[in-house]
Amino acid sequence: MSQENSKFMRVLRGEPLSIPPIWFMRQAGRYLPEYRAVREEAGGFLDLCYNPDKATRVTLQPIERFDLDAAILFADILLIPQALGMKLWFEQGEGPRLEPVLKDDMSAAGKLSGDDIHKTLSPVYETVSQVRAALPPEKALIGFAGAPWTVATYMLAGQGVKDPSALRMTAYQSPDKMAALIDLIASATAEYLIRQAQAGANAVMLFDSWAAGLPSALFHDLCVDPVRRIAAEVKAKTGIPVIGFPRGSGPAYSEVAKLKEIDAVSIDTGLPWDWAAENLSPHGAVQGGLDQLLLLEGGDALFSSADRLIDSFAGKPFIFNVGHGLIPQTPPEHVAALVKHIRER
Repeated sequence: MSQENSKFMRVLRGEPLSIPPIWFMRQAGRYLPEYRAVREEAGGFLDLCYNPDKATRVTLQPIERFDLDAAILFADILLIPQALGMKLWFEQGEGPRLEPVLKDDMSAAGKLSGDDIHKTLSPVYETVSQVRAALPPEKALIGFAGAPWTVATYMLAGQGVKDPSALRMTAYQSPDKMAALIDLIASATAEYLIRQAQAGANAVMLFDSWAAGLPSALFHDLCVDPVRRIAAEVKAKTGIPVIGFPRGSGPAYSEVAKLKEIDAVSIDTGLPWDWAAENLSPHGAVQGGLDQLLLLEGGDALFSSADRLIDSFAGKPFIFNVGHGLIPQTPPEHVAALVKHIRER
């Protein structure tokens, strides 16, 4: 089987399959003991992201354990701000920190540059190349990046915040500087994803994890248009499929799904499945939707929900996934049981 004829790629081209391809956001992560072992070996989290051999190992772990249909590159959405010139580090138990904090001084964004990003990001491309070489052709490899607005929220706040939509005030106070920041991130992200594709990624996904809560005009300017531009550049240079994920955007999901440059959208746990099947499926493949918390409990509740989800998209191109990401407390045996259940339906 060629890479282009894998189940995952067939669905991205619009082909419905009776048994959908399966992968999980955060499928390589702390819930796996083998991941924790490599993470400890690597030292810091960023050390793992920038070590191609170790990043390759953790990218492949869920494929080896669960025989999933796609691997997703192990990296982090904040590698882009670091490549642009920001200082990035991770505080134990508290998450990422970035300096300078741009909301306090938007003029500092003018000192960032996308001229030399590939020097910082070259280990990521090596990871992509190694993973693709190790994967059998029937398994797809997904590259990814954060969408510009989500990446910008971290750059503006210097860390993750509970209500990133509140940072939209910066767009009102400094519209030109915000537009320039989004443009800088979008340009770097397009280059980054093009290099991932050239290194062997079969498709790429843009994670807009903080798309919720934006008024319509800002949603278009900060979420829809930058994603459209990135996807257009990626497709023009590589031709590979692009998946959008405007998490939490509700009915505005359709704005991303309707973009001709987007081949699929990944849906969160809050979006009604029949609404998605009716309003998103006509425009391309739909991915996701399962509440990741169901994997904590496992058993009948998990299986019946998975069945309802798959049945909601019967006859339509659908990729099975969760609505956000597997959490560290997920028992690996529940993931294995779910994959078995879906394939034996």
